[in-house]
Amino acid sequence: MTTQTLQTTSFLTDFRSMSTFGATPGGGVDRQAATSADGQTRNWFRGLVEGHGFEVRYDQVGNQFALLELVPGAPYIAIGSHLDSQPLGGRFDGAYGVLAGAHAAIRVASLLTSEPQFNIAVINWFNEEGCRFKPSMMGSSVFTGKIPAEQVLATTDPSGTSVREALEAIGTIGDFSLDVAAYLEIHIEQGRSLEDDGLTIGLVESTWGANKYEFVVHGEQAHTGATLIADRQDALLGASALVVAAREVADDYSTDEHMVITSCGEFNVFPNSPVVVASRVNLLVDVRSTDAAVLAAADAELHRRVSLIEQRFNVRISQGASHIWASKAYDAAGLALAASCASALGLPHGVVRTLAGHDSTNMKDIVPTIMLFVPSAEGISHNEREFTSDADMLAGVDLLTEVVSRVVAGEFVQP
Repeated sequence: MTTQTLQTTSFLTDFRSMSTFGATPGGGVDRQAATSADGQTRNWFRGLVEGHGFEVRYDQVGNQFALLELVPGAPYIAIGSHLDSQPLGGRFDGAYGVLAGAHAAIRVASLLTSEPQFNIAVINWFNEEGCRFKPSMMGSSVFTGKIPAEQVLATTDPSGTSVREALEAIGTIGDFSLDVAAYLEIHIEQGRSLEDDGLTIGLVESTWGANKYEFVVHGEQAHTGATLIADRQDALLGASALVVAAREVADDYSTDEHMVITSCGEFNVFPNSPVVVASRVNLLVDVRSTDAAVLAAADAELHRRVSLIEQRFNVRISQGASHIWASKAYDAAGLALAASCASALGLPHGVVRTLAGHDSTNMKDIVPTIMLFVPSAEGISHNEREFTSDADMLAGVDLLTEVVSRVVAGEFVQP
């Protein structure tokens, strides 16, 4: 059996093993941040990389670092993504990138033909998904200084469990810190542009801008049968109008050049009784666009409609926490390096933008960053039916290996 065949078999075997943790009947996974399933996956990953000579450490908010020292005292190149998932999520989102990073690092270490300039750190970021604890991209936000660690540790899930308590329960919290010189991430596209264009690799040139808000619609509890319509302050009606308004903003502000996407991804009704007019609804609304001016105009229109909904439906709408990132380009030199590597390997590739947020969204603000995509079948993601073929996954590992080898040799950043 050839070395390449062994590497291929090893990656696919490890991917299938990893996918058993938190496995769901529909073929996906449920590994929400710092649950027992997430903890089991983290421990499995630790065992995998320690078997290849990595040292594993954790920082104060549970980011997991697998360290491979190639040059004692040299800076680190980081490769990362996340092992946590959405409820009933797919097997590929995030987890593929962590495992691909580990296998790329292992290959690079075994194939070194010259003195490397950097060490390698493979990072499993804590709570990228943001479904159990808000906001998303939590671990990388702390790492990049955008959110204080103590704020994160005090954040609670719907049952009242804090991040600190959850991390202590699965034993993946520490005091490690690491400076990195550059960051690389590979991920499934979570869209269908690569599949539609017949491409194997996406070279990510920029993020979409995104404004994500927590809204609370306040009404007054009342009897659904005995209270006249004219006397009602129905929070659910107001919240429903806000959901419709968000969709209308997307329709009205999208252009041929710049699309607007809006979503309402979480909706909690109180007291949620069949015979009670809702007194309160908590919901999340996000607005995204490729263009800063279009995003600003759509956002302003959404907030204007909030005021109209309050007046029309006799409710009060308050805005809580927000999570905002601007449309921003990735490092141009990194994009060119990745394109050169893809061409050298004969992989069909093209330049894309990322609609979704990733930990690289934070990392590109502090260090030179390269973001890569492999195709998602039919663009399906955050769904048990999420799928990327073995061939595309393996092509991504091959490309990441080539990119890492060149970056470690000093082609992207200087030590």
